[in-house]
Amino acid sequence: MTYPFLRRVAFSLATGATLALAAVSPSHAAAKIQHLISPGGIEAWFVQDATVPLIAMEYSFAGGSSQDPKDKPGVANLVGDLLDEGSGDLDSKTFHERLDRRAIELSFNATRDTFRGSLRMLRDNKDEAFDLLRGALTSPHFDPADVERIRSQVISGLRRETTNPTSLASRKFLEVAFGEHPYGRQTNGNLDSVPTITVADMKDYVGRVLARDGLKIAVVGDVDPATLGKLLDHTFGSLPAKANLTPVPDVEAAKPPQRTFVTLDVPQTVITFGGPGVKRSDPNFMAAYVVNHILGGGGLSSRLYREVREKRGLAYSVFESLLWMEHSAIFIGNTGTRADRAGDTIDAIEKEVRRMAEEGPTQKELDEAKSYLKGSQMLALDTSSKLAQALLQYQQDKLPIDYIEKRNAIVDAVTLDDAKAAAKRLWGQGLLTVIVGRAPQAAAQPAAATPKSN
Repeated sequence: MTYPFLRRVAFSLATGATLALAAVSPSHAAAKIQHLISPGGIEAWFVQDATVPLIAMEYSFAGGSSQDPKDKPGVANLVGDLLDEGSGDLDSKTFHERLDRRAIELSFNATRDTFRGSLRMLRDNKDEAFDLLRGALTSPHFDPADVERIRSQVISGLRRETTNPTSLASRKFLEVAFGEHPYGRQTNGNLDSVPTITVADMKDYVGRVLARDGLKIAVVGDVDPATLGKLLDHTFGSLPAKANLTPVPDVEAAKPPQRTFVTLDVPQTVITFGGPGVKRSDPNFMAAYVVNHILGGGGLSSRLYREVREKRGLAYSVFESLLWMEHSAIFIGNTGTRADRAGDTIDAIEKEVRRMAEEGPTQKELDEAKSYLKGSQMLALDTSSKLAQALLQYQQDKLPIDYIEKRNAIVDAVTLDDAKAAAKRLWGQGLLTVIVGRAPQAAAQPAAATPKSN
């Protein structure tokens, strides 16, 4: 999808020759998942696979950007950008030369609830790769010159976002949905906060968040359990035992219907829409997931695509997705259209959302969605990196280690009544809608534009 917060799995992708090394057999998804405990007590979900001489590790620490100080959003993001800029006795240039020489991929990413990392390497380079990661986590430099270089890059990106309708729509939607809650703040901060972030702020974040009690790890690749246990202890064993996290309250997204307009003189109007969703722990989550696929998550086969693109030609694409977090859940969608067609586009989306809420899907739609969701799982887990990402997400979602084996049965168990109830729950109140673009007459009349409540 279009913005980072819309994707449950939004990580850096390997490129070039290294990407080719990541390719493995689709049988990967059916491999045995082990619950590994290192000699030092560090736990990981692990799939041993010697198909190619590659190891992929995904890991996360509880916390994420929700641990940023209220007046300084962007700290976690800046930490993620700087952890690989030198550590221990290695300056930034030498650190990156070591990575490049061994084709080691190391990256960090702050989400709202977690601080995540990714490590990929050839089997023969595992010792150096894990050692470089250990240094990045335990003795990052935060050298002033590197800090200012990365800060300037972040600020440059934030300035570009001020004229990007998609970025503006995502920011405004989060503000409308979550208000003053940490989820209402953008992970990469803003033009007021980022210039004020200090090295002390970043060191404080590392000290509070990067700890073993909030650590989850998934490893897939050509390494035996004993060797992996030693690598995990070496890499993570010296981190603090317990994090010092600021409590984050649960929050319900703002109640629809609401509409917000942001004026921006650009050729295409961007429309972001959504509302309260279903948390991953909810017993009716899978019903919501399946019916959401039918409405807007199924690409070219979704109702929204047919109604907005195929029947009316109002937009090139339109999608809608569920987003679940530790303390809330929303559904959220996006499309772009000509300014003079924005009103028609919103009307078409709202009409289809209301119809789904009132009538639910047909049995044929439900059967086709279930068939697709079951069949697509194997393709979604066809590389070591994808499987590691999925296993980490399952841990964060507090799912059982055999969830991959159980998932198809859970999808199959969704009945038409379940799907209809989920549709009414998700979309029965209407939409939170944010429109960014030139102000056409229809969009300039909030009273007339307010959607009906069902």
